[in-house]
Amino acid sequence: MTMTSIRSVGYCFHRSQQGDWAFEYAFELARSANLALKVFHFLADPYDPSRQEAPALPHAERTRLAIERERDLRSYFDERLGDYLNVGFRVCEDHGWRELHRCLTHHEFQVLVLARPENGAMFAGKPLEEFADAFVCPVVLIGPSAPTEFRLNSPARLIADKLGLPSRLRQLFRNPCMACAPQASETSEPGGATRD
Repeated sequence: MTMTSIRSVGYCFHRSQQGDWAFEYAFELARSANLALKVFHFLADPYDPSRQEAPALPHAERTRLAIERERDLRSYFDERLGDYLNVGFRVCEDHGWRELHRCLTHHEFQVLVLARPENGAMFAGKPLEEFADAFVCPVVLIGPSAPTEFRLNSPARLIADKLGLPSRLRQLFRNPCMACAPQASETSEPGGATRD
C-alpha cells in the first residue's frame, strides 16, 4: 500500500491490559498529530478463535446489541478521551478481517493498532503476527509484556518515523538487518522492542 499521509488511526478494542496499552498508543499518536481515531469493536471477538462469526440473532436483536455495545464502548473510553473529539466508534458485525479490510478501503484508517495480549495470540482466525504481516496497511502490535513492546509489519516499518515511536525504538526499526530478519524467529530488543 502506498502511503502518502496518515489521516486516521484505527484501533481494535480488546479488554485487557495490553488492549489499554494499545489504546493509549493509538490515542497519543492520533492526538499528537491531530488525526482521527477510529475505535473498532466486534460482535464476534476476533481474538477468540472459537467465535469467528457474530451470533445468529434476528435483525432487531442484532441492532439492539450493536447499540448497547457501542454505548458501553463510548462509556469505557469517555474519561480517557477527555475533550478530544476527533474520535469515531464502530461496532462491527462482520468477521474481523473482512470488516477491517472494508474500512481500510473506505479510508477509515491508514494505520491499525492491535493489542498483543500474549505470545501466540490469535486474531481473525489466524496467529496475530501472521494477520499483521498479511494485512496491507501498516500495523502496530503492542505487548504482551510491556507498553513499550512494539512489533511492526513491513508497511509500518517503512513509515516508522511517522508512528510516534520513541526515537530509540525508531532506530531499531531503521536498521536494514531488521527488515530482512527471518519471520520465524522473533527476538526481543533492548527497551522492549521486538523484531521479526
